[in-house]
Parts: sequence; structure tokens; C-alpha cells
Amino acid sequence: MIQKNDTLTLHCDRLGSELEGVCNHDGMAIFVPGVLPGEDAETLIVKTQPRYAFGKLLKVNTPSPDRAEPICPVYDKCGGCSGQHMCYEATLAAKRAQVFDNLTRIGGLPLMEEDVPPVIGADDPWHCRNKTSLPVGGTSDAPELGFYRRRSHAIVPITDCPVSMISLNGVIAAITKWMKYSRVQPYNELSGKGLLRHVVVRTTRSGQVMVILVATRDKLPNVDDLIQKLQKQVEGFCSLHLSVNSARNNVILGNNSRKLYGEDAVYETLLGLTFEIPPLSFFQVNPVQTERLYQTAIDFAQLSPTDTVVDAYAGAGTISLCMAQKTGHVIGIEIVPQAIEGAKRNAERNGVTNAEFHVAAVEDLLPKLVKDGLRPDVIVLDPPRKGVEPAVIEAVLAARPRRVVYVSCHVPTQARDAKLLYEGGYRFEHCQPVDMFCYAGGVENVLSMVLDENA
Repeated sequence: MIQKNDTLTLHCDRLGSELEGVCNHDGMAIFVPGVLPGEDAETLIVKTQPRYAFGKLLKVNTPSPDRAEPICPVYDKCGGCSGQHMCYEATLAAKRAQVFDNLTRIGGLPLMEEDVPPVIGADDPWHCRNKTSLPVGGTSDAPELGFYRRRSHAIVPITDCPVSMISLNGVIAAITKWMKYSRVQPYNELSGKGLLRHVVVRTTRSGQVMVILVATRDKLPNVDDLIQKLQKQVEGFCSLHLSVNSARNNVILGNNSRKLYGEDAVYETLLGLTFEIPPLSFFQVNPVQTERLYQTAIDFAQLSPTDTVVDAYAGAGTISLCMAQKTGHVIGIEIVPQAIEGAKRNAERNGVTNAEFHVAAVEDLLPKLVKDGLRPDVIVLDPPRKGVEPAVIEAVLAARPRRVVYVSCHVPTQARDAKLLYEGGYRFEHCQPVDMFCYAGGVENVLSMVLDENA
């Protein structure tokens, strides 16, 4: 029986969903961050459950040829990048294996390993993320901005991040100086007291930088002083926004935001179209890889000039408008009103006239549209991590589009939903993983399923 504080020599068989090593000891899976397949490692057991356990890597006895030296000084503490201890190609191979495992084990799809192609990796896996969310801790005398420690909400202070598109040094320095000077109290999760919760930084390939302060109240002290500091220390700084979140929860942004300085939004170009990115809008975090992801979705859709496409979970219309260039008519559905307002502005900005957008929950509107006679040729699903609601699957099966293109950042829920489509008469056609989150555990996957007319 394995017990906490046991020290064991373990052999790593594979990598888990967060790129942690998975070892086996007497029939029990033991998850050990930092160990790679093929390695034997001295491991301290730190937590046990009836069917599995967690270990802490003490020493690697037989290093894998895939092992690499992390370049981040806080890699061993920060919970952001879980794969810097391996070469980039090894992370891609692990993510490919994850996609195959999920689609076959959870989704029940009858696939061969070659049906899941190699992951489309980034040309440069560093300096690629356009959004960084920094929790704030410490005290007003000694503020701390950083990332959460693995499996906790203890903050690991940072001065910069190697996967951010821009250097964060200037933003962190300016915020820290302003907090000290203005006696801004960091938020305390346990007590619920304090003012500043998070600092969110958004940037674009053109160099624009937006800073969003997430606070518990609408009033901040000495905002003009903060603006001056950001102007001096952050190249490309163009806007400062405040989002109020007073709820005792783990959600970062509030429901609304207010501009304190500068531009209403920043702008990014994807596949020849220009999109606005307001403070609260969802936008993919890696623009270079986003273009590859969206181009894959367009290719999988096999659109004709007369097709009608439904883009469920349309966000600010990025996929909708990219597909509108290739087809007859696109209907975008999104529950967030601000996102739909942005989608309409993006359509006007890019001269797209064959796309319409509706504010509604997909599970409410899509079944109604199908009941009223809508029969799209292609339905695109791009839901949040939780996947789609059962009512959406039922509406898709009732509409019987010739093809469903499913874009997902969480393959387990994609696989769960694909199983329902498969059972409803759709067969697997293609999939293509894309590495959006370099050196982290997640992977985007584009899946196309085609209607089996004989089903």
C-alpha cells in the first residue's frame, strides 16, 4: 500500500493531459510532474487517493533524450507552463497522443493512430501569447504580481514571462510602483477584502498594449499617475480599462468594463481581416496559430459559394467572417451581447455583408431556428471548455447538415460530443490538432464529421 511520504523509484510510461509523467506502481497510477517517458526517477509521494497518487520528482536516474533545460527562472514553481523540461517536439507528440486517446476512449470513434495527424506546432513557441492574466497579492507596501503556483492560489511573483508576446517587465514595474505610492491594497481571497485582484495585459502583433485592472470597486486612486507610469515604461501602451468584480469566486473579469484612458479596443489581423479586441472579448491567445486553426476549419468545411453556415458560439465573429469570404451566408450565434456588437462592427469594418449575428444561448436559439425550418449545409461548433449542451446536439441531428466542424480547446468534451454525433449518424472525416498553448498541457483540435446518408 502506497502511503504519503513514501520514497519510491518509479518508471514513467507516458505523459498525462498536463504533460505530467504517469508512472505505475503495483497497479496504481502515480502522476509526477517533471518526469518523462522512459525515465526512472526517485519520487516522494505527496498525496494518495484510492486508485491513484501524486508524487514529487526528487531525482532523475536515467534522463530522457527529450529532456531540456527550462529557460524560465520560476518554471519549477509557476503553474503556467508544464512542459519546459522537455524539447518542444516532445510536447507535440504528447498532445497528439492525447487527442487520439480522447477520441477513441471517450468518443468511441473507430480510428487508427494515423487518423490523428501530427500536431501543427508553432514556428517559435516563445513570445507567442497575446494575453496574460496576472493575479495580485502581497501587501500595498510589497505588492506581488505573477502566476499561481501549481495546484494552489499562492502567487509566484514574476518580472517577465518568456511565452508572452511582449515583455511584461514595464507593466509589472508600473503597477507595483503605483500600488506602493497610492496604498492600493491587493485583494485577499480568504478575507474577501482588498481592491486590486488581477492585471490583464492584451497585445497585438502590431505592438498595441491594453492593460485591464480588475478591482472590487469602481473607484481607483491616482489613476493619472498610473497612466503616466505606463506611458513611460510600456512601449505601445494605448489603453487602460477597469473591470469591477466584487464576487467571491475564481472568475477573473467582471461583467462590464470602463475605459480609463486611450482606445476602446486593440486590433488584430487574421487571414486578411481586421478584428477589434475589446477588454472583455474572447480572442484566441496565439494569433499565428489562430490563423492556422481557422484555415484548417475552413478547409475542413469544404464550403461552396451557395452554402449556409451556422457558427455556434461565434464570439466576436472571427470564424464567421473568415468563412463568409468562402460561402453564401453565415449565421453567428453568441450569448455575450458585447461580443455580438463587436462581431457586427467587425463585419462592417471588413465589408462583409453575408453574415448575420444573434445574441442568444446556442442551446435556446439553434433548436428554435431548426424547428422553424433552418437547414444549414455546415454547422461550426466552437464552444467553451465544457463543450455543447445536449439540446445543441439534438438540434444538429435534426438539421442534418452535411458536415459538422467542431473546434475545441478541450478534447475530452469534444470527444464526448463527437460520440453523440457518431451515434446520431455522423462519421469521422478528419481531425487536426493545433498547438495554441506552447509548453502548456492543452491543445486545440479541429474535427470534421460528415453525415452518413446510409445511417
